[in-house]
Amino acid sequence: MMGKTAQIFYDGRVQGVGFRFTVRRLAMGFDLLGFVRNLPDGRVEVIASGEGDEVDSFLLAVRESELAGHIENELVSEIPLRLGLRGFQIK
Repeated sequence: MMGKTAQIFYDGRVQGVGFRFTVRRLAMGFDLLGFVRNLPDGRVEVIASGEGDEVDSFLLAVRESELAGHIENELVSEIPLRLGLRGFQIK
């Protein structure tokens, strides 16, 4: 049973800078299901589902990574578990 599912929106210079690939690489270090994708409005959306401490540690890893300089705003919401998640994918 998964403990927490977070939906995160990142604003800033987050498209065209390898953001999705870096997020996926970071996610591989945690026991998570989810995805990262670019949105038409220039933001990046991340869905991360796992035990609460895994999700929180992953979010901290993103904040402390080389992506930090590209992120102007991070909006985190806890959402119901999405069924059908497999691994951590780039969409």
